Amino acid sequence: MKKYGMVIDTIKCVGCSACVVACKTENEVPEGLHRDWVVEEVSGKFPNLFMEIRTERCNHCSDAPCVSACPTGASHQKEGSNIVKVTPNKCTGCKACVASCPYNARFIMPEGYASKCTFCDHRIDEGKGPACASVCPTEAITFGDLNNPLSKVSRLLRARKHKALIPEAGTNPNIFYLT
Repeated sequence: MKKYGMVIDTIKCVGCSACVVACKTENEVPEGLHRDWVVEEVSGKFPNLFMEIRTERCNHCSDAPCVSACPTGASHQKEGSNIVKVTPNKCTGCKACVASCPYNARFIMPEGYASKCTFCDHRIDEGKGPACASVCPTEAITFGDLNNPLSKVSRLLRARKHKALIPEAGTNPNIFYLT
């Protein structure tokens, strides 16, 4: 099974939002909704401040609470991978998945079903990467198979200090941030 993941270099990310625009365009996300977004986080105490810029999205968790919370099976992991998907015609719009996601990565489409980042799995099926990674001008977003020790994502994680968001949630997220 492929275990897809994304590595985001917080040193390279400049917060330009090219990834957000590419995602909205590629996936026809309605105005006012988003599958990914840019966060600017400032920490420290003046004059020793540190600012981290990062792009966030669904973490395609290995232990995805949105999948187990879904009463209809609309939220599921794509066969052969860890990509978390939603089958719109099975979704009742109950929002159990929205409530269970610690990353605030889900939203309800105007048609009444839940939606989220899919790592552009339709592009992966064509041998391409996610739209967000393909347009990043600083190449801050890297996508690949975490189970392949030779993949660029695996090599980056071995070479650099990194973190995942909200590890205490126990979701085993597959988005990592190089620090």
